[in-house]
Amino acid sequence: MLKFFVAMILFFLPLTACAQSENFFIVGDHGKLSATLQTPDNQKKYPLVILCHGFTGNKESPILTALANDLEARGIASIRFDFNGHGKSDGDFQEMTILNEISDAKQVYDYAKKMPLVTNILIAGHSQGGVVASMLAGELGAEKIKAVVLLAPASVLRDDALRGNLFGVKYDPLNPPEFVEIFGGHKVGRNYILTAQSLPIYETAEKFTGPALMIHGTADLTVPYNCSLTYKKFYKRGTIVLLDKVDHGFHGEENRTAKIAAEFLARQVK
Repeated sequence: MLKFFVAMILFFLPLTACAQSENFFIVGDHGKLSATLQTPDNQKKYPLVILCHGFTGNKESPILTALANDLEARGIASIRFDFNGHGKSDGDFQEMTILNEISDAKQVYDYAKKMPLVTNILIAGHSQGGVVASMLAGELGAEKIKAVVLLAPASVLRDDALRGNLFGVKYDPLNPPEFVEIFGGHKVGRNYILTAQSLPIYETAEKFTGPALMIHGTADLTVPYNCSLTYKKFYKRGTIVLLDKVDHGFHGEENRTAKIAAEFLARQVK
């Protein structure tokens, strides 16, 4: 009976600085966003990093979970979440666009901003999530986002949309179809294409004046590392790390990549 009451007390205890992980939902652009908050032990306050996954991915991608774990070990919290139409979040993938993903990320930022234990907010994103992170940081500015990490940021998506090429599937860029079906049966909607064609990626990103780090593999066949080199031209405080023979998903190099990113982020909040 005593064990039962102890268990019930622990079940109803509120989240504290000693908690390590909590799954919850945040209201996003197209319904509820499935999110995971990961916090460091025994800290009254902590900085927090918003983690954005890539196209067709989810919050449990190896590179994001590796980064969340490394950040936690350094006393930094994180929120990783599924964009609308991805993972366990609400929404239809076919209705997803970069702009409504930016809206999702903004909702996560607003949630994090209200957390009483959070001191600073930073952001990191992989692939398309890197584009979202860069544009949100540009919109909010360095007074709200402390630093940015872009992991193989897929800024090539605008050029691909203008050429009418989506992961090797060709279409008429002047008259896109209702949807383009790609790998895994994913249907990319017409609005995604039209939005991508006029997306001011670098123009928005360059408004961010804080420190930014791009990490990119030289063996990335999905997004050429020139995208990260271009980002660096627009960032006044941008640095870049190129990883030799590493692919787009950082497969086999997740821990090394996470360490580089986490060390950079930790330096910004000291």
